[in-house]
Amino acid sequence: MTQPTKPVELAGIGIGPFNLSLAALADGVPGLATAFFERNVSFAWHPGLCFSDSILQTSPLKDLVTPVCPTNPWSFLNYLVEKGRFFDFMSARFETVSRLEFSAYMAWAAEGLASAHFDAAVDDVDFVDGLFRLRVAGRPDCWARALAIGTGRVPLIPAGVAQGPECFHASRYLEIRPAIAGRRVAVIGGGQSGAEVVLNLLQQEGAAAPASIAWVSRRDGFWTLQEGGLVDQFFTPGYLAAYREMPLEVQARALASQKFASDGLTASTADELYRLLYRRRYLEGRDDVALYPGRELSHVRPSGRGQAVVSTSAEGTREVLEVDVVVLATGYRAATPNCLEPLARRLAQEPDGALALGESYRTLWDGPASNPIYGLNHGRRSYGVIDPQLSMAAWRSAVILNDVCGRQVFRLAEPEDGGLVTWRGNEAGQGADVRLRSGVTVS
Repeated sequence: MTQPTKPVELAGIGIGPFNLSLAALADGVPGLATAFFERNVSFAWHPGLCFSDSILQTSPLKDLVTPVCPTNPWSFLNYLVEKGRFFDFMSARFETVSRLEFSAYMAWAAEGLASAHFDAAVDDVDFVDGLFRLRVAGRPDCWARALAIGTGRVPLIPAGVAQGPECFHASRYLEIRPAIAGRRVAVIGGGQSGAEVVLNLLQQEGAAAPASIAWVSRRDGFWTLQEGGLVDQFFTPGYLAAYREMPLEVQARALASQKFASDGLTASTADELYRLLYRRRYLEGRDDVALYPGRELSHVRPSGRGQAVVSTSAEGTREVLEVDVVVLATGYRAATPNCLEPLARRLAQEPDGALALGESYRTLWDGPASNPIYGLNHGRRSYGVIDPQLSMAAWRSAVILNDVCGRQVFRLAEPEDGGLVTWRGNEAGQGADVRLRSGVTVS
């Protein structure tokens, strides 16, 4: 990979799926100089949770580039062709693609992009004479007109929990590969990550199997993902445009109502879990798995017999669970990278620590408008349920690159008839009747 020797138009910090999408789309823009930096030595996408049977929760056509530029060479389909497996892949008739294969696709793109630099930690960023200066460990400084922050979210560790060899976040599960054989294991968190860890534990057999499994969730049930064509309309540019125009209180209600459109168990995972639980209980006569929904975690503390998981039930009862190993599938939180500390006072933040975003994913900062800082995966409140989803990565990248270039490089127009769902009301004025296409009048 070539080293940047003169100022670039756009520099990216972090190379996860979102900045990788930005780099892949930018690669096809003539005359646009970019550089992206990642502290890790190679591309890695949730390596601690990349189980062999985990599947992508969206279509592989919603890859790094295809939704806005299907002719771009960094597409998933081109990856299959380049690897000589297109026909074999199609013959397999997969309903979706495995996360292992999609991760390999993104690693292929990362290795091929000249603008992607690995083992290149950005130590700090400041703003000097109309340019951002990135101090990169072991490399020359990089100067850029604009920045893209794509360092991702960080594991959320609940208050009252001390991490250690026997209590750790699920994102490290496959890296740590804890000694679970013959031990009591508790998984905290009722989302997809928690379900996949529990499924993996259930699949261990013989001497490798844990002595017992406890699955603890704050949710009142183990809810599956809402899926289907109508639900998928929330993950479209048309809905995003409508969401951006909603009052803050309406946005908050929308986010709450759409929780399981993005944050539930896939049906295949839930069904496989249930079948294993049924077989274990009724066919094998084992009573070593317990599910505890509706429990609010208070704390986890070492005890004389291992780890004490203390929670409160929906009825207000304090409960103590004695286990040996605790896996925290407790999600992630927004964070700004330490390298932005020199600019921290100039950047507006949301209450949850995310960068506050305006139009075109620009962060709100007090520098010149000609020197934007873009926040990727920082807009759950300001851009809605779409923001952390891989399915809209290419579209967001196109929005940012159009803004960087100051012109329409990528066509982002909505369907001429507004699409299949009419999200926005007519601006006829409060209290006025609006005639809908069906002919029905509403007040």
